[in-house]
Amino acid sequence: MSLSPHITQPDNDTNKLRVLLVHNAYQQRGGEDAVVDAEHALLREHGHAVELFQRHNDELRTMPRWQAALNTLWSSESAVLITRTIERFRPEVVHFHNTFPLISPAAYWAVRAAGLPVIQTLHNFRLHCPQAIYLRDGKVCEECKGRVPWRSVVHACYRGSRAQSAVASGMLLLHRARGSYRHAVTRYIALNDFCRETLLAGGLPASRVRIKPNFVDFPPPPADALRSGFLYVGRLSEEKGIAVLCAAWAASRGQELRVAGAGPDAALIGQRTDIRALGALSGADVRREMGRATALVLPSICYDSFPRTLVEAFACGLPVIASRLGPLTQLIDDGVTGLLFEAGNVDELAQKLVWASEHPQALAEMGRRARARYEAEFSAERNYAQLMAIYREAISAINEDADA
Repeated sequence: MSLSPHITQPDNDTNKLRVLLVHNAYQQRGGEDAVVDAEHALLREHGHAVELFQRHNDELRTMPRWQAALNTLWSSESAVLITRTIERFRPEVVHFHNTFPLISPAAYWAVRAAGLPVIQTLHNFRLHCPQAIYLRDGKVCEECKGRVPWRSVVHACYRGSRAQSAVASGMLLLHRARGSYRHAVTRYIALNDFCRETLLAGGLPASRVRIKPNFVDFPPPPADALRSGFLYVGRLSEEKGIAVLCAAWAASRGQELRVAGAGPDAALIGQRTDIRALGALSGADVRREMGRATALVLPSICYDSFPRTLVEAFACGLPVIASRLGPLTQLIDDGVTGLLFEAGNVDELAQKLVWASEHPQALAEMGRRARARYEAEFSAERNYAQLMAIYREAISAINEDADA
């Protein structure tokens, strides 16, 4: 199938792009899924025709392992379905979020065959790390960055399985050789400077990588809101530093600690009488909790690309106490919009929690500055302008290629 080689550039509000979003949803809903929903809504609110092509990892429950492996490497089925969607919907831009494991980069080529630009938001580091978060044995590991990822197979990095790690690594090798990452993607979206530089160091072409952060659309918090206690929101798992948080809380015992989320390390919270377990909360309930907490705690021991909970906290006027690691060092100004501590350092985190409990006014001022940064950098309108600029640039690039 081939569409017109030229795609009309939108010059004003009367000429709205038609956008196809592509996403492989996770079995346990997370930040990436929320970002897709938010961008879908944002585009519709601005008058764009938007359609979501989605496959869900629940399919894996009944899918034979050989078929799942084949889909991961090259999903002909997804490529055909996306081609049919393009023929019917006739988008001008196709924006990918997650392709792993059921969609696969094969879908990029289906889009390019239609003469359309491919946008890929990189929510993690899977292009260089089969596990996606640069973590092994509880520590940051970059051994596969810019290299053949054989080490991930030896160490069974993906889900503790050498077989599954081999499939994930095979996908990377296949599509590196095929040129899927360097040639099929028109523009990549990295979430911040740290992610961009890390991805470039892994081999992505700098000319194709742009920066656009995550966003939320929250009104200002009430100025007279009564706040107390600390809050954690997210997956309860090793990489998020739940064990670190639990140990630090035992050593600090400041204000109340409330924990919202679910995951494999939930037992660490459930067995504690000094921590209030909230379970998995709706978006509205998370926002309510953020509106009454004094600080959000992000004790990650891996590279968190851009936790959506961070921008939600800033929007709620909530400072963030986080690991001094990876992107968090750029997203949080130490002593200005939050506090930083050495990743995995239980004693230092405990000290920060004690200090925060003893300095409520300073924490409140950090919260006001956090809201100001949200308004300057992470609002919906600013994000929309950035997204449109990337779309227009990608369309121009495709048109230039057609003219060459």
